[in-house]
Amino acid sequence: MKTIAFFNNKGGVGKTSLVYHLAWMYADLGLAVVAADLDPQANLTSVFLDEDRLEALWPDDGHHQTVLGAIQPLLKGIGDVKSPHVEEIADSLGLVVGDLGLSTFEDELSSQWPDCLDGKERAFRVISAFFRLLRLAGEGRGADIVLMDVGPNLGAINRAAIIAADAVVVPLAPDLFSLQGLKNLGPTLRHWKKGWRERLDKSPEPSLELPRLKMEPVGYVVQQHSMRMDRPVQAYGRWMSRIPNVYRQSVLGTAASSSKVSVETDTHCLARIKHYRSLMPMAMEVRKPMFHLKPADGAIGAHSMAVQECQSDFKNLAMKIAARCDLQV
Repeated sequence: MKTIAFFNNKGGVGKTSLVYHLAWMYADLGLAVVAADLDPQANLTSVFLDEDRLEALWPDDGHHQTVLGAIQPLLKGIGDVKSPHVEEIADSLGLVVGDLGLSTFEDELSSQWPDCLDGKERAFRVISAFFRLLRLAGEGRGADIVLMDVGPNLGAINRAAIIAADAVVVPLAPDLFSLQGLKNLGPTLRHWKKGWRERLDKSPEPSLELPRLKMEPVGYVVQQHSMRMDRPVQAYGRWMSRIPNVYRQSVLGTAASSSKVSVETDTHCLARIKHYRSLMPMAMEVRKPMFHLKPADGAIGAHSMAVQECQSDFKNLAMKIAARCDLQV
């Protein structure tokens, strides 16, 4: 089972939409998929589920079937992580339900991180909670792949989520804010990895399963917001041209390329995804991925052609990510 996190500390780069569509695409390709919503804003959950189902999953007397419910015994000091409820979306696609209350876990994760250096068992149980929760969710569904959506920040919740990942994909938008986010993201990833390496061997409980220092960056995906004649408009092109070297320097920690590298030719660019503005409202209304839209949903004429193009784009992206993660599709 491979666990892949989609992470950028800049919001609004299409991260949740990317996870949602890739989860469906991998299911279409025959893999057993778990999508995990570890963002305290629970955006991924709200895309998958309607309000009636969310109301049932978030009752006033306790959210026992969400990600928060799975870690609640650990938080209360009455037990450990329990096997999470995985909401069935389709035969081969399940969802670890998000929870706005997950933000309450932030302080506990922050306080337990330094305690790992002192070899305290509870500290390791808390920091590895997401890792063990995702393992239980994936094993319970016989999953081939877990796709993780996290919030746009560099806080303790995301640190615990990212160290649980085998691979990290960075969604980007071609703008100044995304580039600045990328400059913060890379050093933070390396700092988290180094910090976990310093702690890992200090665990006092050999039987406790812990993340094993993977979290490898496998590339970035550019969400192209504005297109004209299949080319980014000039403002976006300006920022797009800077992405390859910023990614190399900030995320990979290597020198900038001596030759001019464009997003189109950069081996680290997994895909450039169009916005598909006309399809998104239709897909949201019928609660399905854009590439599942049918004429009955309003996808006729040019929309029908856009659906086919969208399907091709996401299939190519899914295959490329799978290849870089040594995942058989």
